[in-house]
Amino acid sequence: MADDRLRIGSIELKSRLIVGTGKFKDFAETKRVIDASGADMVTVAVRRVNITDRASENLLDYLNPKEYRILPNTAGCYTAEEAIRTARLARAAGVSDLVKLEVIGDQRTLFPDTDALLQAAKVLVKEGFVVLPYTTDDPIMAKKLEDAGCAAVMPLAAPIGSGLGIRNPYNLRIILETIKVPVIVDAGVGTASDAAIAMELGCAGVLMNTAIAGARDPFMMAEAMRSAVLAGRLAYRAGRIRKRLYATASSPLDDLIE
Repeated sequence: MADDRLRIGSIELKSRLIVGTGKFKDFAETKRVIDASGADMVTVAVRRVNITDRASENLLDYLNPKEYRILPNTAGCYTAEEAIRTARLARAAGVSDLVKLEVIGDQRTLFPDTDALLQAAKVLVKEGFVVLPYTTDDPIMAKKLEDAGCAAVMPLAAPIGSGLGIRNPYNLRIILETIKVPVIVDAGVGTASDAAIAMELGCAGVLMNTAIAGARDPFMMAEAMRSAVLAGRLAYRAGRIRKRLYATASSPLDDLIE
């Protein structure tokens, strides 16, 4: 699998698992868990985690940008203007031209405001950002985001932090058939089988935070997710057998000599 890298624009990643850095006990635990996951891209909420003030304790003191791709996140933004400003702040601080673009439309469900998301994406793409938008599982919006120049599309599997797993695999399949940029499932994964299913569908990667950080043993769950993403990707590339209504013998009798 050494040649099976995740490519997002000009970026190449060894791991197809992207891990969030929120909800851990401290920065040291964050680093240990990410190492266990094998992820080489991590997403960081600019408005919630210190990555711009190098004078105080900083997540980047634990996650060396030379070892990890830092994906700034506009989590907590409720308007296009807020999200654009937050992305610009991260870039001005020298963090990255990458941005995981979130524009939340509802405080209770944390579903994205897709109209504002598309508006912000168009602005940031024009400014040279590599935009990875968190969106709904709507194939029409996924196509619009691709057409706007986004480097990947990140549809939710279920509400953020819900752990419900993939609620609508059929829409994900349509998105996968409709767009050419990488599709990375973001939000809703609860356990390793959810990650494997996403990869078996043909998704390019999976992004998660709560499923690992909220587990009874985050380190063990990080290892489980690492294995699940790899197993799902291998199964997708191998090609599953066709589903049948009736049994077919594993050892056929047709050629037996009586």
